[in-house]
Amino acid sequence: MPAPILTVGFDAPDTPALEARLGRPCSHHEMLPRVVVERGKLFVRERDADRYVGVAGVVFHGIFEHDLDFLAALALWGGPCFPNPAAMMDCRLRLPCLVRALRFTRFGGPRGYASPGAVYSTDATEVAKWGNWHCGENKERFTGDWKATEPTLFEPFVAGDAVRVVVIGDTARQIRLTGPDWKKSVHGSGAAVVPADTDLVADTLAIRRGIGLDLIANDYIASPDGKHYLLEVNHIPSVTCFPELWQDYLGTVSAWAATAVPN
Repeated sequence: MPAPILTVGFDAPDTPALEARLGRPCSHHEMLPRVVVERGKLFVRERDADRYVGVAGVVFHGIFEHDLDFLAALALWGGPCFPNPAAMMDCRLRLPCLVRALRFTRFGGPRGYASPGAVYSTDATEVAKWGNWHCGENKERFTGDWKATEPTLFEPFVAGDAVRVVVIGDTARQIRLTGPDWKKSVHGSGAAVVPADTDLVADTLAIRRGIGLDLIANDYIASPDGKHYLLEVNHIPSVTCFPELWQDYLGTVSAWAATAVPN
């Protein structure tokens, strides 16, 4: 029997379809498992037994509080992993990821920064962002002074419509985001797949190439005057929120496994 593929971060209802498309046994873990990299081989602790088994490849999905070292271990191993673990590692922290993306986007803009204990001042309405969680958390809109309690990013507040451009494999899709308040770049009840803007797709592809990601989702604001503004890069976008994305993902990861993972 061939060595299994380790999958990390998928909910249990999604794993049968994933394993069927991968076409080989899998070791599924919803949370970060214990792993060992030993003389060029990767071993994972089985869920229900105190023993470790070798794996032939890894499919990683999700964002965990302490996953940066895990991603570094996958990159250190150097075996077949989807997505590229070195790129995921480089993009895991929000501020460094954004700074990298600003080198490649057409739709950047001025940003600010304040160290813990420092005060940032503005006469315009801006947004403070801190930490490394997405989905609308750890951000506040303000005018005036902001005293940072931890490393904080600042950007202009731009009114308009929020969209997400997701690129999986060779397929790009755009999602209309419908957050209930000014934090629009989250999935709401009215979120839907809509026709993709070619300029935003081209921009997302340029960022993906520049950073080296295998899949990517960029959040943009489209202002009333027709201008676009890059908000952030999601290195591990949700792939199960829409059937179209899930099928794009399954097709891409099965093609990757067929060529990258040894029998």
